[in-house]
Amino acid sequence: MNPLFATKREAEAWFVDKFGTGETYDAVSRELHLYDLPVLMLYVNGLVDGQTVTTLLTEMQDQSKEVTTSHDTGEKLLSFFPYHAVEQPKSRDNLLTSLLSGLAAFITEDGFTILIDVRSYPGRQPEEPDNEKVIRGSRDGFTENILQNTTLVRRRLRTDNLRFEMHQVSAVGKTDVAIAYMKGAANEKMLDGIRKRLDDIKTDGLTMTDKSLEEFLFKQRFNPMPFVRYTERPDICAAHLLEGHIALIVDTSPSAILVPTTIFDHLQHAEEYRQAPFIGTFVRMLRLAGALFSLLLLPFWYLLATKTQYIPQFLHYIGPDDPGAVPLFVQLLLADLGIEVLRMAAIHTPTPMTTAMGLVAAIVIGQVAIDVGLFTGEVVLYVAVSAILTFAIPSYELSITTKIFRIALLIAAAAAGAPGFFIMLAVLVYYLSSMKPLNTPYLWPLLPFFPKAMMRILLRMPMTEDMPRPFITHSPKRSRMP
Repeated sequence: MNPLFATKREAEAWFVDKFGTGETYDAVSRELHLYDLPVLMLYVNGLVDGQTVTTLLTEMQDQSKEVTTSHDTGEKLLSFFPYHAVEQPKSRDNLLTSLLSGLAAFITEDGFTILIDVRSYPGRQPEEPDNEKVIRGSRDGFTENILQNTTLVRRRLRTDNLRFEMHQVSAVGKTDVAIAYMKGAANEKMLDGIRKRLDDIKTDGLTMTDKSLEEFLFKQRFNPMPFVRYTERPDICAAHLLEGHIALIVDTSPSAILVPTTIFDHLQHAEEYRQAPFIGTFVRMLRLAGALFSLLLLPFWYLLATKTQYIPQFLHYIGPDDPGAVPLFVQLLLADLGIEVLRMAAIHTPTPMTTAMGLVAAIVIGQVAIDVGLFTGEVVLYVAVSAILTFAIPSYELSITTKIFRIALLIAAAAAGAPGFFIMLAVLVYYLSSMKPLNTPYLWPLLPFFPKAMMRILLRMPMTEDMPRPFITHSPKRSRMP
């Protein structure tokens, strides 16, 4: 065991150089005696478990153990330390990072240093996430504590093949990022690519945690589509790990990043697997249809309402009899954007006032807008139906992107009629089919078409079926049977 400092005084001077004298109240250094050995204790107040530290220090006041008889005081102290999580820092930078991560350091007169893991991060207990609620199933969800999150996954997968690789990302923030995967199920080449991308990240900090990490990993820039799937449920994360997916768990983030993913991963929900296969299939089909109609309903209705020659006789009732003084396109655009503004207002409104704001928006604004002739009743109806269909999409990121694409189709239909609508639709399909995050076709298994895999997307297959791991994970062992 080599000393990290020449003397204890040098260690104290190093600590003062890093944190100053009285410049930050939470950087603490104390002179103590462990058994009959004088030591310097360093820690950051608020990140350590005070009760655990007090208990340890109390137990180590016993003078009966002589630890100063050897010149290697660090080795003696380490052998008598009554705690399970004890380690030695490899360098002074490693010591500094450990202190800022919530570990406590003990430094002897000879400069020998040991660390104990007594982290106690402020946070909340696991609770059901608001974005992924289920009628039946577990009610625990990820929190902002990376140790707690990895434990929630480990509890569901009691296997020695489950791996959590810890990485520190960013130069100043040094955010902890755990790569979670099943050894033997995850693709090693894909893992190496993610490790390299993590090492190549050059920034001072990831204050927006998982979202910042996504943008650095996949160079998303102004691409509106979500390249990864976020989940706040440990059961969903565990299920994906068994399929050969890779999860990235970021400290201070209550959600995990799942890769690789396709657009259909964003359209699945845990509730489908909490019901019988037939019911799960019915729910899934409704959700897929709802996502499709949320994109096409509004611009297609506008096309039929303005181009009456396209309307068959049995649909003659489509379109307002009196479009009003405001152009129909402007009505649809204002109403659709207005719904989004109301959704943002609901997010930022205090919970006790949310209901009142919804009533004002729905009854007062909507009805008055119809009465004064700003909107027609049919416009409000179809915009409301499109909004409800958008809310049926489980992924918040995909639902926002769907709204943007819907507005693009609406503008194309208003500018060039039916040719504009179908050309824009073809452009969107080509755009989605050309995306390959982590070399994974975004529309797989639709494009390229894999019939069996597409059937498993449309149908919630019984869990007793021997379904192979998805092709997109490139798992070295596609069979899930042990």
